[in-house]
Amino acid sequence: MEVLLTSLLGISILLFILSFFQKDRYSEIEKEVEELSMTILQENYQLKKRLKVLEEELMLDADAGMKRPVPVKRTVHEVVRNQVIALYQQGIPLDRIAKQSALSKADVQDIISSL
Repeated sequence: MEVLLTSLLGISILLFILSFFQKDRYSEIEKEVEELSMTILQENYQLKKRLKVLEEELMLDADAGMKRPVPVKRTVHEVVRNQVIALYQQGIPLDRIAKQSALSKADVQDIISSL
């Protein structure tokens, strides 16, 4: 029994010493992940830089004479128009009329100004 315990202790000490000389697998993986993250960060920075240059060029082109799209005026249904007029004639504020009719305040003002 003592021989078995002594041999197991000897083997464990030998394996413990060998573990210090064995190559660390995780350090290589860690280095690869670090390099990969650095390249991704560099590429991300370059893309942001290029995007900023493109945005500046587009802003310069827009200022140089390119026409901006004209907003399309939406048509308001006649029932909603009549409701807005009726509420305005009752003396209800424009904000409340806009909420009740699901229109913008500018649309409500346009309807009222067309009276």
